[in-house]
Amino acid sequence: MKNWLAAVLAMFTAMFTAMFAAMFTVTLIAVPCVAASPASPASPPPPPNGALQLYFIDVEGGQSTLFVTPDKHSLLVDTGWPDHDSRDAKRIVAAMGMAGISKLDAVLITHYHDDHVGGVAQLVARVPVGEFLDHGPDREAFTGESKDALDAYQHLIASGKYAHRAMHPGDRLPVPGFQATVVSADGQVLDHPLPGGGGTNPFCADAGQKTPDATENARSLGFALQWGPHTRILDMGDLTRDKEKDLMCPQNKLGRIDLLVVSHHGWYQSSSPALVDAIAPRVAVMDNGAVKGGSVPVLDTFRNAGNHPALWQLHYSDEGGARHNTAAPQIANLAGTAQGPDPGYLLRATVSPDGAITVWNSRTGDSRTYPPEHH
Repeated sequence: MKNWLAAVLAMFTAMFTAMFAAMFTVTLIAVPCVAASPASPASPPPPPNGALQLYFIDVEGGQSTLFVTPDKHSLLVDTGWPDHDSRDAKRIVAAMGMAGISKLDAVLITHYHDDHVGGVAQLVARVPVGEFLDHGPDREAFTGESKDALDAYQHLIASGKYAHRAMHPGDRLPVPGFQATVVSADGQVLDHPLPGGGGTNPFCADAGQKTPDATENARSLGFALQWGPHTRILDMGDLTRDKEKDLMCPQNKLGRIDLLVVSHHGWYQSSSPALVDAIAPRVAVMDNGAVKGGSVPVLDTFRNAGNHPALWQLHYSDEGGARHNTAAPQIANLAGTAQGPDPGYLLRATVSPDGAITVWNSRTGDSRTYPPEHH
């Protein structure tokens, strides 16, 4: 009898041991599957002492660029698209968190297309804004989503809850800590050269006569910012080639630019060689989407520029393909790498007082520094 009971107990012990072993084995196999989900964007390293920070936020082919001074004064240029889930507003707030700020001194709206002004209402629902800057009245017959976005912005301004100012060429941006001059607004451009500008532009010979652009793009509010004694930054929204020519030909009113926010998401209607070759940027950042902007002629303009600027892109351009895009380490969002929701990787540039520019890629966590050029 004892032998029989012992045999039964041994049998059950073996069965339970096998069951637990199987469960443990399944658990070990299941764990690596969790690690295959998309990684979160990396956190940026601390900026150098006294550096201006620029966050190029991925709003999928719109624009939203955050400028933050060392003493935490801030300017946001454009707010991206309207979206039922407030995607772009959430990404702006995340970039503000990286920069260590919780409010915006000013929001500058370059023009009234929905990929630039569309996110305003969703943004102000999340963060305090001191003042809105724009080019004045709209002059395009808007329909559809652009009309809805403009109506929402105009309603916000009419509420009287926010300070509002229309800017004109030659004005200074009213943001503490900034030395920035308006160079284009409402279809007009600067009528005199900035310090360091004024020479004859040798690249105007092939500029040709550009057909006037009748859209809001040509009315973009653009500015040149001086940071420290050595560094100049240019952001002109979606300003088109006809207005670029007014700024650059026959006289280069801008002079040399160190850091360029590439106009119009890198679309072929902007970024003429007469502009790019004459301002000779050390670093250029293109806020394109995968299928919006990043035109081959513009990618090639930067590739072929005589001073060989370092081009960074928010997205790999499907149109550009392997032959025309910049190098993969200088692209925030690569083609075909997103698993599930778009991770929305961003780029950050820091500009040191001595003129050094460092660009950091949140996808890779790596950065590259470009030494100053005193000119």
